[in-house]
Amino acid sequence: MKAWKHFCTITHHKILVMKHCFRIGLYWQGLTHDLSKYSPAEFIPGCRYYQGYRSPNNAEREAKGYSSAWLHHKGRNRHHYEYWIDYSLGPVKGMAGMKMPNRYVAEMMMDRIAASKIYEGEKYTQHQPLEYYEKGKDSYMIHDETRELLEYLLHLLDEEGEEALFSFIRKEIVGKKEYPKLPRKKNVEK
Repeated sequence: MKAWKHFCTITHHKILVMKHCFRIGLYWQGLTHDLSKYSPAEFIPGCRYYQGYRSPNNAEREAKGYSSAWLHHKGRNRHHYEYWIDYSLGPVKGMAGMKMPNRYVAEMMMDRIAASKIYEGEKYTQHQPLEYYEKGKDSYMIHDETRELLEYLLHLLDEEGEEALFSFIRKEIVGKKEYPKLPRKKNVEK
């Protein structure tokens, strides 16, 4: 029974991401999103640790100290910022987040929205992707420019909704090589 429920959850997620990707013009990414979740390396642990209200990767991590499914997944799916962690050649030595290409930042947003919709169900609001991000953002190893763009997109969704977000991504991100020029945050003096 857990296998069927896990299959339904990941398929529902995949379909939601696909629909969102189609709306912003990322057709191939929509079709191929998260196909690795159906591989034995990810599907079997997903079934074993399935709970229905959160990612089975968290339960596997709690049981084993790491998630073999997540390690497999993040290494094969470019829409995760963790895929883009590498050794830095810049002034900071060691591991660092590399700048993600636009199309993967856009897919990451579609993934975050769909994941929130799946796990929150009827309680989903456009604020939840930002709330989820903010819970862990201090520990994310992500390139500064990618972080700035991701946070801008999350705030756009939070403040103006999906239509505004999707329109911005279609016009300013998909098909572009450079990140869009973002409005500067105003410094509020007290």
